[in-house]
Amino acid sequence: MAKDLITVTSPLLPDLDEFSSMLQDIWSSKWITNNGQFHRQLEKELAEYLGVPYVSLFTNGTLPLLTALQALRVTGEVITTPYSFVATTHCIWWSGCKPVFVDIDPATGNIDPEKIEAAITPKTTAIMPVHVYGKPCDTKRIQEIADKYGLKVIYDAAHAFGVKVNGESILNAGDMSTLSFHATKVYNTLEGGAMIMHDEATKKRIDYLKNFGFAGETEVIAPGINSKVDEVRAAYGILNLRQVDDAIEARHQVAIRYREALRDVDGITFMEDMPGVKHNYSYFPIFIDADKYGTTRDELYFRMKSENVLGRRYFYPLISEFTTYKGLPSASKDNLSNAHKMADSVICLPMHHALSEEDIERTLSLIVK
Repeated sequence: MAKDLITVTSPLLPDLDEFSSMLQDIWSSKWITNNGQFHRQLEKELAEYLGVPYVSLFTNGTLPLLTALQALRVTGEVITTPYSFVATTHCIWWSGCKPVFVDIDPATGNIDPEKIEAAITPKTTAIMPVHVYGKPCDTKRIQEIADKYGLKVIYDAAHAFGVKVNGESILNAGDMSTLSFHATKVYNTLEGGAMIMHDEATKKRIDYLKNFGFAGETEVIAPGINSKVDEVRAAYGILNLRQVDDAIEARHQVAIRYREALRDVDGITFMEDMPGVKHNYSYFPIFIDADKYGTTRDELYFRMKSENVLGRRYFYPLISEFTTYKGLPSASKDNLSNAHKMADSVICLPMHHALSEEDIERTLSLIVK
């Protein structure tokens, strides 16, 4: 008999009775999209929860990246990381800009600020860093560089829901930050996303752009896109927001168990919590040194998979290795040695609020010899 699947992620699900009641309210109102009551309520509650001035909801996590680039009128070259989900770079390409890859900090997986300055040219207009695995980028140093050269900074914070540094939300860094509320994330609205901005005027412009550019019944101010969130997903998100803290704490306990079991395993390393950071434990990556561990990353990955324990080689391959981007000068392997080393050694272990002790033990039994 096949063993039950143990997956990397499991979606946070709202109480069905509460959700059913909210659906009845939606059906009764006959208002199911276009800035309805639950949409407005979720934006307000998210801003309060996250500790940010303004939130604009989107239908997924990719469209706010595209809209941020448009709203900030970014052109030319955008410096970014190869160690991310491919949507980060796709949005730069779709905006008619050229992605320029720089290497990562091997301790965090985030873009290395000390490599950014050397990649700046007269065509550079923006930096798009990623808070990888929810680990905060060095936002202070990145902003210093951006200010020195007059660059915009858009953070892809898809993994960073609720993450704070010394009590301050990392979503307040840069010109804008974007979130993903995909079902695989710590917090989800089935499928969805959001943009964080600093002032009311920018929020108004973003809200226009995500609704085809309409600024009223008969006025279109820009060639916007359709990325509105319906009332059903907004209601779903309101209910999930009430339980996300418990889910994050459950993830924290899983991280503690993994660290206890793996700390002394030769050839396996992992990321520790960063001082002063409130983490969300969105992922738990481990890194395999085959010479010390005696097994390659891929051998361990496929061994786990054969036992229905579905880890994830996240992020492998690098974005810079995909055919679409491989020809860029900045995609050279020599330029991205740290990123390649991390991509070739990583496995993200199952990490979610619904993991049982049996799930954890079964996962660890395949790793710890």
